[in-house]
Amino acid sequence: MRPATPRRTEYLTGVVRGVTSDGMKTVSLTRRQTLAGLTATTALTLGGCAANGGVSRLRQMTIAPDEWLDGVAYDLLQHEPERATALGVDTGAHAALRGKLEDQSPAGQRDYASQLRWTVNQIDGLDESALTPDQQTSFQVVRSAYRNAIEGFEQPYGDVAVGSWRNAPYVVIQNVGTYLDMPRFLDSSQPLADEADVGFYLDRVGSVDAALNGELERLEKARSLGVIPPDFLLDKAIAAMEASIASAPTDYVKPLEKAPEGARDAAMATARQMVEAKIVPALQRQLAELKTERARASSNAGMWAQPGGPEWYRWALKASTTTTLSPDEIHEQGLEELEQLHSRMDPILRDIGYDSGTVGERMQKLSTDPRYKFAEGDPGRAEIMAFIKGRIDWITAQMPRAFNQLVDPNVEVRRLPLAEEPGAPGAYGGAGSKDGSIPARMWINLRTTDLHRKYDLADLTYHESIPGHAWEGEFSNRLPLIRSILAFNAFSEGWALYAEQLADELGAYDDFQVGRLGYLQSLAFRACRLVVDTGLHHKRWTREQGRQFFVERNGSKEQEVASEVDRYCSWPGQACGYKIGHSQIVAQRERAKRQMGDAYDFKGFNTAVILGGNAPLDVLDKTVTRYIERA
Repeated sequence: MRPATPRRTEYLTGVVRGVTSDGMKTVSLTRRQTLAGLTATTALTLGGCAANGGVSRLRQMTIAPDEWLDGVAYDLLQHEPERATALGVDTGAHAALRGKLEDQSPAGQRDYASQLRWTVNQIDGLDESALTPDQQTSFQVVRSAYRNAIEGFEQPYGDVAVGSWRNAPYVVIQNVGTYLDMPRFLDSSQPLADEADVGFYLDRVGSVDAALNGELERLEKARSLGVIPPDFLLDKAIAAMEASIASAPTDYVKPLEKAPEGARDAAMATARQMVEAKIVPALQRQLAELKTERARASSNAGMWAQPGGPEWYRWALKASTTTTLSPDEIHEQGLEELEQLHSRMDPILRDIGYDSGTVGERMQKLSTDPRYKFAEGDPGRAEIMAFIKGRIDWITAQMPRAFNQLVDPNVEVRRLPLAEEPGAPGAYGGAGSKDGSIPARMWINLRTTDLHRKYDLADLTYHESIPGHAWEGEFSNRLPLIRSILAFNAFSEGWALYAEQLADELGAYDDFQVGRLGYLQSLAFRACRLVVDTGLHHKRWTREQGRQFFVERNGSKEQEVASEVDRYCSWPGQACGYKIGHSQIVAQRERAKRQMGDAYDFKGFNTAVILGGNAPLDVLDKTVTRYIERA
């Protein structure tokens, strides 16, 4: 891990108060100057942040920009301590975070929003000319992420992802909620190396009911406003909640089998008591609320049917794409890009003997070809896992051909928890911890092997692992802490689609053109998402219309799109980030080629983008501009 150290910066104005150990001059500002947004000076010594009961207070100190950014990061982690554990930074002075959970109550969410507003007030109007380019990017990223999140908190209902990807109008539903997130987190991310860790584990288990009760309070408030999820989502959520109640004794106790022997038995007994006395009753209260909502639910799939839904959806699109594109503009872009991609698929289909019908119809026929299916049941699941490992090994060996700077991510492939599989996509992935103690993971949905084909699983692997999410996350983990925390859906998913493109350009399908069909169908699938997401939430499509668009226009598998469309209903706008982000990265590459001419370098561009870090698309534009100017 590269430490986040202050860069050598010559501050241009302000009263010099001292010099740091590396020769950096610093200045001191009064509280009045700091709260005024630092508009009167380019000196970048900022007031530090410290959490105090969920609300920040200003500490008067001389501080360098990177140090201030670290303060901002830890202020955020006070509100989302689980992220500190996932990053491996809940150590030393911040070790107490390891035993805490996010306050899910309305009051806790209001405190979180207040923290974000305070931070934005400090940097609004800041003259960034004295910052290094990397520091400028970091300040721009914080400002953009926090402003988007503040707008989300101003909505009267829903769950806001601060610098993350899962904004949801329904606080608990088939793929959202502590009831799903916490068992997976405790099993895969919570350390249990020593007795102190065991204590922190039990602290968190003892707080799960408070998190569940906080969500319940928000559910009840949303229902009082008339916000009722679609009946088909509630049916899935109720089934998943019942499964979680049944498995709770195992979910919260079994991870303790990894605890040190001397503390294990007592800790497991304590956890069982907590589950019985606190967690299960809290889950049952949430289940009762979901059933109450189910009695009032309709089948309307989109946000257009919810109170204030169109406004909520416009914000969700903005947050997900980091653009101001309207639903109609995104819908039309999806249709146009779908046609372009199908025009590339058509000649390959003809070449392998599929020359009758639309591209979608021919891809449906291809999906029934037994040559490209995995075996059923556990033998097929083992086959899938071996296939993924082989693709990760191959693409890892190609990375020196695509980047000037390399990382070595430790990628672990794991099956999704059984309770999560019915409402989950085919796979998802993410970076490991900042300290390397938790590996990057690709989670694969294996509820049925029919979800996957041999011609599309390679592409999915490149997306979720290398050079996709796991690769990008390893670079982000080498940035200052706040940059490792804040991620933007359009960049994260746009980069992962660009990673699919890189795999093709590196020769992944040169000897397997049916695999290239899978890659192109994957891009077309993301173009369909632009159409279906906006169709559901803006054009009043039904759930079935959304499903059939995928199946008929793109030849997608029925099993796959059933949960996909339901996911769009519970995460409005999220699905639009993928293709919008990918198209923008490709457009930036074309701009670099035009402006640089012979100086353009494939590896140089890829390296510049990934070193720039996860950022909004307008900040990505600035990163590419700097790359062009340097060349």
